[in-house]
Amino acid sequence: MFRKNTLGVPLTATAALAALATCATLTTLAAHASAPDSAQGAQAAQAAPVDAQSSGTPGAPNPTLIKDPYLAGWLRLTPEREPRPLKPGVDYGMDPATGKFIWPKATPEVHTGQRFPGELTSWDKKSYAKNVKVLAFYPGVDSPFHAWNNIADFNGKRYLYIHDRDYLRIMDVTDPANGKVVYSKGGVWGPKGSSEKFDADNVQDYLGGATIVWNKKLGKPILVASFEIGRYGLMRDKSKQPDKVAAQRNYNSLKGFKVFVMDGPLPSDWKLIATRTTDYRHPDAPVGQQQGSGSLDSPEFYGGKYMILSSAPDDSYALTEYPNYLYSPGYQIWDMSDPANPKFVSQISVPGQILGDPEHEQAYLQNPRAGNRTSWMGSRMPIFLPKPLEQGGKVGFGAMGGLGLWSFDLSDPAHPKVMGNVNTAPSFAGTEYDNADVSQYERTGYVFTSGYPMNRDCYEPFKDIFVVDARNPAKMKVAAKLPEPEIPQGAPFTSFCQRGGNYGPKRSNSIGQPGTWRQGIVPYSYYNAGVQIFDVKDPAKPRIAGYFVPGLADETELPVYTLGKGVFAMYTEYDRNIMWAFTENGAYALSSPLLGEPVMGAPAKPWPAR
Repeated sequence: MFRKNTLGVPLTATAALAALATCATLTTLAAHASAPDSAQGAQAAQAAPVDAQSSGTPGAPNPTLIKDPYLAGWLRLTPEREPRPLKPGVDYGMDPATGKFIWPKATPEVHTGQRFPGELTSWDKKSYAKNVKVLAFYPGVDSPFHAWNNIADFNGKRYLYIHDRDYLRIMDVTDPANGKVVYSKGGVWGPKGSSEKFDADNVQDYLGGATIVWNKKLGKPILVASFEIGRYGLMRDKSKQPDKVAAQRNYNSLKGFKVFVMDGPLPSDWKLIATRTTDYRHPDAPVGQQQGSGSLDSPEFYGGKYMILSSAPDDSYALTEYPNYLYSPGYQIWDMSDPANPKFVSQISVPGQILGDPEHEQAYLQNPRAGNRTSWMGSRMPIFLPKPLEQGGKVGFGAMGGLGLWSFDLSDPAHPKVMGNVNTAPSFAGTEYDNADVSQYERTGYVFTSGYPMNRDCYEPFKDIFVVDARNPAKMKVAAKLPEPEIPQGAPFTSFCQRGGNYGPKRSNSIGQPGTWRQGIVPYSYYNAGVQIFDVKDPAKPRIAGYFVPGLADETELPVYTLGKGVFAMYTEYDRNIMWAFTENGAYALSSPLLGEPVMGAPAKPWPAR
């Protein structure tokens, strides 16, 4: 049976106090809200009518009427500072004198387009390229919303995994210009939507963010898959939907991760060897009674002893403004020496995450985002490691939304320590400090970090990619920004905002890409600005060295609510010099002389590395 290895220690100035306070929070908050925890509290919340939570002022629910103790506690603690809606062409939009876009200063999170005067009236179907060649395009091999990716080699063939919750595609890409789908599960999208109905409230068998590594003990590859609460389709406004809040507290799927041995490329070849919940204080809690968020995104894992997850372990990690999410995830370290018996090692938090802890609450209230009912607070991805811990790595970097970028001393994984923090002026809506690129850190001491846009039509501040000088991790500082994409020659727009949809950076290097990071070059997915390749030989003086901006899908291919994303995910095979760019209507295989000549057959060495 699984047994907790050690107490998770929230990392504040008084770590011991925070650790003790976390355990006490569950009882204290429940009593304060006059509602029992767990199942009974969920039933009470479900019984409460939606309008009973309103104070009569739009956007200002009455916390005394909210039954969920953590939600009520967060509302009591924070002021109401939700940004007002802005008028296109008045508060933001195109400057006709310069052809430049004037960005909003702050906006609420919205789920519909916010078109502005000067925006193109139809989707731009042209493609633009500089130092990038298209090897192939594969329509409809992903969903129009998101894609996690992995590569695994079996018997001389290379397989690309494209997955997210309700779908999984496996392609044989041994020849990247002539790939073939060898496994398909989940709906295929067309102009009328998906071929299969998707119920966001009942997703119980899925492959979320995953990492594939070689396990020396078993002599086989293993796959570790994250299981988390869904972020979309479940809830719009947590302060006004008690039934949805209760459903997430008692989520109908695992909050944690699973470990599979891979005897071949297809799911029929996999064997489940371990299941764990990230609710480490209740390791035997069944599905529906597990607390916290589960494991977000792909685990940071290289096949050795230690694995790092993004996770809120319990419901007290509640200090976040994001309207449809209940948690502020921290990090967990797990001992994977025996992949069939993962053991919890430690929990990491930073100041400003835990409700019921005075120091955390004070840190949160000092953040200018507190009360805006918009900002994501906490991690969305695990700690990023410039070097695996087993190979002598000691420092990690965590992008924690509106809490900023943090550095950690991981030389003793059982007792990790906060080293430093850097943050910038708020930029909401959208997410801030979503990821960190540490590919150049060992060479330069610099880290790249950004959030990404979530509102359409540039209805939020621009999301810069910050260049952080972390040569002294305890005293990090922003040294520069990566340049904004250049407008391609002959384009019918002077700002990418005019192209519609989402514009801004998404992410760069994914976890578990074959080969090793390329020094001096970092490719980013950039939504409607496609793939942007940055020359970072000198990180303090970056420049754009190449790009591929694909034509955007239109209503003849997909429903209108899916359109305008452009490239929302990237995955690079550094061992074959091939980039995969995923868009709402398919996947592109790309090459670039900036990476080197592409390998159009099986790689010299199999992946994951033996």
